Amino acid sequence: QVQLVESGGGLVQAGGSLRLSCAASRSIFSINTMGWYRQAPGKQRELVAGVTRIGNTNYADSVKGRFTISRDNAKNTVYLQMNSLRPEDTGVYYCNRATTSWAPFGSWGQGTQVTVSS
Repeated sequence: QVQLVESGGGLVQAGGSLRLSCAASRSIFSINTMGWYRQAPGKQRELVAGVTRIGNTNYADSVKGRFTISRDNAKNTVYLQMNSLRPEDTGVYYCNRATTSWAPFGSWGQGTQVTVSS
């Protein structure tokens, strides 16, 4: 079982940027799909972005053109670069393994809080 630790969240003004990191306790080379998910207050957790082992990506419509997901298998880390942040991006961000249909599976970490002020 891989343990995932998210970091990089914080408070930022609208239009600002943050870079989230997801560090795994073991190699992620064999993990085909990794995803970033977020849970906004009062809402269900949703997929933000996903990346496969060969670099194919998938983004929620609301973040296309603003967020970029990447993975560094050598460092066992998945990143989420978030630009042009909006108040509606506020939430707790989690990473997890994902199925080929981008559904999360495995244990959730503590997540990292992102708050975007207007």
